[in-house]
Amino acid sequence: MLGWDAVGVVESVGPDVTLFKPGDAVYYAGDITRQGSNREFHLIDERIVGAKPASLDFSHAAALPLTTITAWEALFDRLKVSAEGKDVGKSVLIIGGAGGVGSIGIQLAKRVGKLQIIATASRPESAKWAEDLGADHIVNHFEDIPKQMQAIGFAQVDYVLIFNDTDKHFAAAAEVIKPQGDIASIVENARPVPVELLKQKRPRSTGNSCTRAMYKTPDMIEQHKLLNETARLIDAGIIRTTIGRDLGRSTPPICARRIACSKKGARSASWC
Repeated sequence: MLGWDAVGVVESVGPDVTLFKPGDAVYYAGDITRQGSNREFHLIDERIVGAKPASLDFSHAAALPLTTITAWEALFDRLKVSAEGKDVGKSVLIIGGAGGVGSIGIQLAKRVGKLQIIATASRPESAKWAEDLGADHIVNHFEDIPKQMQAIGFAQVDYVLIFNDTDKHFAAAAEVIKPQGDIASIVENARPVPVELLKQKRPRSTGNSCTRAMYKTPDMIEQHKLLNETARLIDAGIIRTTIGRDLGRSTPPICARRIACSKKGARSASWC
C-alpha cells in the first residue's frame, strides 16, 4: 500500500538503538498517525522494523509488511491459533482470500498454523491464486457461503477471518462458526454488527488494526519479532511474497531507501 510499506537500508541510528546498525537492510510498515513511507527521509521506531528477507529484492519485500502484520496478528494474536502448529487439522474460513491480507493469511494459516483452509474468491484467476498459495477449498463470496461450504463438507469451521466487507459477510460468519469458535475481522463496519447472531454459539469475535504501532503499546517489540520470523519463513522457502506485478521505478528513479532507527526519545533518520 503506497505510503505504508517500506524497505530500505539503515543510514543512521539513535543512541538507544540495539536492534540495527547502519547498512542493515530492513522492512516495515508505519501507522496512520504519521506521514507515509512515500517520502525521501524516514524516522522509524526500531521496535516495528524487521530485517529484510535476504532472498527478496526491494520491490518483492515491499509487498509484505502491512499485510503480513495484519494477517499474523489476526491469526495468531486474535484467534489464538498456535504458531507452532498445535492446532493442526482445525479449519478456517478466510473471506477475501485473494486480497493482500488474504494472500499472506492463507500461507500463514496453512504452513505455520497447519490449518485446513476454505478461502473465498470470485474469479477463476483469483481462485487459482488462492489455491496456489495453499487454500484447500474455494467458495465464491458473491454467492451463498454457508450453502457452498456444506456442499464441500464444512457445515462449520473453527475459525473465521473476515478480510473483506464485514457488513456483508458477518451473518455468514456467524452461521458457519462452530460453537465457541473464533471470528476476527480487519474491516471497518458501516452498520452496527448484528452480534445477536452469536448469542447461542458464544464464539469470540474481535477486530484487528495494527494497534501496536499506533498506540505505542508495551508489546511493540512483537511487531519486530513477527517481521523477522516472516523473513525467516521467506528465506527458508516456506512462504513467498505476495507481489502481483512490479510496476518498476518512477521518473526520476526512486533509490533504495535509507532508514535510521531509534528506540526512545529524540529520533533522527534519513532516506537517500
